[in-house]
Amino acid sequence: MSSPSTPADDLAFVVRTMARTAVDNEKAFSDLDAVAGDGDFGFSLARGFEIVLADWDTLATGTPADLLKNVALVISKRVGGTSGPLWGTAFLRASGAVKDRPEPDARDAVAMLRAAAEGIGTRGKSGLGDKTLLDALIPMTDALEQRLADGEQGDSAAELARLAATSARAAADATTSMQARRGRQSYTGERSIGSPDPGAVAVAVMAERVAADWDARD
Repeated sequence: MSSPSTPADDLAFVVRTMARTAVDNEKAFSDLDAVAGDGDFGFSLARGFEIVLADWDTLATGTPADLLKNVALVISKRVGGTSGPLWGTAFLRASGAVKDRPEPDARDAVAMLRAAAEGIGTRGKSGLGDKTLLDALIPMTDALEQRLADGEQGDSAAELARLAATSARAAADATTSMQARRGRQSYTGERSIGSPDPGAVAVAVMAERVAADWDARD
């Protein structure tokens, strides 16, 4: 009989699922980026996260904060273009949010996501409406924070994961009508309208896979 999953185990599951999703969707993310960008988003993201998977046993030692910090270092070094600094900053800020929290709970999850979004915004000088990954990450975080504030104590972790997925997908789809104001796609002006932001879609696809695989996590 296997041992019950702990909150630290659940966080590790989320990070590992994000990595697997990035690698599995390399072509899809790059094809989406090619519509109005330089088409290397999926490639860049996959190169960093495949190192995370290859070195998982080394990275996933210590506390949840240690894991996030170790992933941040890999992503910052291995992911090219603008994605490396942004995603690396996200994991580093998330690490800081759970420092000294060996078993992070749902409110810690919101704190991690909020810290990651704030770090990306500062590093990328971007915010809501600029057509970046923040346009999925912030609404997803807001939805989770609101659900917890409403006192829905009956929500299980799986239900919160599904809420994150549906919120991120709706927000990512909404970027289709936006004009990019930051990043490579902003160079194309109005041509960036009509396709969703690749970073926002990546956040949604990762959240959807976390939700789909939650009950089967090991």
